[in-house]
Amino acid sequence: MRASAFVVGPRDGAGTMLMDLAHAVGFESVQRYQGLARADRQVSKTPLVFFLCAPTKDVRSLKPMADAVRFSPSLKLRFLPLIYFAIDPSVDTVKQCIAMGFDDVIALPIGGVDVSDRIARQIGRIQTYYETSTYFGPDRRNRTGGPSRSTGSDHGGGQFRRIEIVRNPETGIDVISDDLQVVL
Repeated sequence: MRASAFVVGPRDGAGTMLMDLAHAVGFESVQRYQGLARADRQVSKTPLVFFLCAPTKDVRSLKPMADAVRFSPSLKLRFLPLIYFAIDPSVDTVKQCIAMGFDDVIALPIGGVDVSDRIARQIGRIQTYYETSTYFGPDRRNRTGGPSRSTGSDHGGGQFRRIEIVRNPETGIDVISDDLQVVL
């Protein structure tokens, strides 16, 4: 696969397991995450880069990294997939990942074929992202267990952007549409 993976996590245990899993599913390059500057350089070599996050005792510890990606001034970085691997994903953990703009939460243990299928969902399909004053990430309306909302009030009023993208291993991120909307 012409894509790279950055593993976010410890050098042993879950981090090592995730490195091995990333190699097994066929990423062209697998590296440890060492900051966004390195990811920016990698995007020039392989335009599609995944951030694979190893399980952690407190998923909030990933917020600085997630914010660095999601609020990067570089469009080629801010739409890259963020995937969290959880040993025992609680509803609270999933909600926190959603709030940070993660694209997927995958429960461990999981085999290479199943991971490949989940990763394939991030490529070649139209993905809708929203940007508000406090959120940038995939469209996750009604996925937090809260009450259903009408599309006219998805963001509680105010201004928001609705951006449709397609991730492509050859070109990286292709923006299909970018609409600024105001809800009163």
